[in-house]
Amino acid sequence: MNNRWQTSLRDSFVSPAELAEKFNLDVAAMGTVTGRYPFRITRHYFNLIREIGDPVWRQSVPDLKELHDSCQLADPLNESGLSPVPGLIHRYPDRVVWLIANSCAVYCRFCMRKRQVGCSSGEISPTGSADALDYIRETATIRDVILSGGDPLLLDDASLEQILASLRQIPHVEIIRIGTRMPVTFPERITPALCSLIKRYHPVYLNTHFNHPVELTEASRIACAMLADAGIQLGNQTVLLAGVNDDPAVMAELCRKLLTIRVKPYYLHQMDLVRGTAHFRTTVKKGLEIMGQLRGHVSGLAVPYYVIDLPEGKGKVPLLPGDGAAADGSYLLRTYRGELVEYRDSATALPG
Repeated sequence: MNNRWQTSLRDSFVSPAELAEKFNLDVAAMGTVTGRYPFRITRHYFNLIREIGDPVWRQSVPDLKELHDSCQLADPLNESGLSPVPGLIHRYPDRVVWLIANSCAVYCRFCMRKRQVGCSSGEISPTGSADALDYIRETATIRDVILSGGDPLLLDDASLEQILASLRQIPHVEIIRIGTRMPVTFPERITPALCSLIKRYHPVYLNTHFNHPVELTEASRIACAMLADAGIQLGNQTVLLAGVNDDPAVMAELCRKLLTIRVKPYYLHQMDLVRGTAHFRTTVKKGLEIMGQLRGHVSGLAVPYYVIDLPEGKGKVPLLPGDGAAADGSYLLRTYRGELVEYRDSATALPG
């Protein structure tokens, strides 16, 4: 039942002071970060932390470095400029991203929507949702709708079904995708009832977000098995994160283990230039080195696309081992529209 996972979610850590019971922390310093960017860790995800600074800690515990990043933008992908109505991002001709939720079970410190997720400025109104649905209904070129947020699966089953049913009533919408981190951070949310609900609206694809092998727990395996058994195609989008997974051996282990739980590695993302996340960025050169180590050493099924989401909303561009940089550290990348864009890796030369 819905109320079981909702009760479990209410037991999450929401204050740095709660972490001080186990770890020696500067609670006051962390409080300055949480005063600007929201904080929550589920019990499941917190129990994966073994020590301060480990991969799960870095992803989920506030860090003063989040406030020391003034060189990047709050919205580098220009999502607000690509929103014809509030809550809807229309970047590519045939697909849209619909932000149907504004909260997450765990607030990842590297979030691409750090400016709004969990913040009052990003709250979603019923009017906005109606406008988004009207836009999709009236735009016949849209074939693919990606439900995102926040985390769409923090909606209760009834609310999620209302959205899925509304989309399935639109003839030109062929594919529905859900982007969620629930199998990683809060596998209790993946219930038989939820899987049966989603199954009724196929074809539905679900992309989740494992970043490190330690996140592949037995509970996560069971959650993914339930989704896969319901006929839901599972993919994974990993973000390349300094101090978390910027190591070929770690990435290879992650990609191999994902296949064992029926999740296809889909994307490896170069970090977006999002304000408050600079300390997570690696160089593009590092990403290409990792991809070079994956090819031929793990199954082709386990090799994701390494992509850069270009600034200003110009779209994702894949890179391959052997793609070299110019002397100044820049890459010349071709967008899906055929435009050549210079991407400067020097932007990743950030304070440690």
